[in-house]
Amino acid sequence: MNPKLFIFLQYITPQHLLSRAAGWLAETRIGGIKNPFTKWFVEKYQVDMSEAQEEDYTAYTCFNDFFTRALKQGARPIVEGENTIAGCADGAISQLGDIHNGRIFQAKGQDYSLLELVGGDPEVAAQFTGGKFATIYLSPKDYHRVHMPLDGVLQRMIYVPGELFSVNTTTAANVPRLFSRNERLVCIFDTAAGPMAMVLVGAMIVAAIETVWAGQVAPLKRQIRTTRYDEQKPIALKKGEEMGRFKLGSTVVLLFGADKVNWLEELTAETPVKMGEHFGDLI
Repeated sequence: MNPKLFIFLQYITPQHLLSRAAGWLAETRIGGIKNPFTKWFVEKYQVDMSEAQEEDYTAYTCFNDFFTRALKQGARPIVEGENTIAGCADGAISQLGDIHNGRIFQAKGQDYSLLELVGGDPEVAAQFTGGKFATIYLSPKDYHRVHMPLDGVLQRMIYVPGELFSVNTTTAANVPRLFSRNERLVCIFDTAAGPMAMVLVGAMIVAAIETVWAGQVAPLKRQIRTTRYDEQKPIALKKGEEMGRFKLGSTVVLLFGADKVNWLEELTAETPVKMGEHFGDLI
């Protein structure tokens, strides 16, 4: 499809209505619907079911259970070492680098505001000013659970309503502020590298975003909602543990503060990555 036409259709499509309809399809347990659709999906996107804990796609109760499937024990070894950062998801790097003047690079000719990304709270944004970011895109064929890059204690979770543009190289290059205007969930952790944010960004036909501590969080009413966890029983997660998942794909934006971490030099835009692999190091 012509890129300009594709972007135009993104603007006129009833994004939330379409996404919620896709959510219904993804949750149906009618075998005559979910099995042919799942088979089509596996074949079209060449999903490697040999890695899955349950290799038979028809054994899943619904498409969402297949999409968020668990992997076999040991399929994703977690990099060892107290100062190493593990990859948080399977996918490919969209962009990564430094946060300059409160702006995050999106694609050639496009960037967006750190403050807007985290929901407009200056206190939260200040923790990452001058720091590092990495944006990881999860394609349809990928494993769609998101895991901890480091040991962390949850401090707060911020749900930010927004649009549901499709997330891919075309929209990243053509839709201004894509990651800071789409619906998203901002999770702030205290780690050995200081504050770390994991921003789970929704997209077209993403039916829901879940966390291991709160269950399904998005979609919610279209207003910002912040939940504090630093004033209650701590929620602590180890490096490599699952922290959340997407029901129908999207993107994770990882943030650290200034002079806290370095990404591996070989990581650049479009580099494929796996959850658990060596991604960076604490300074």
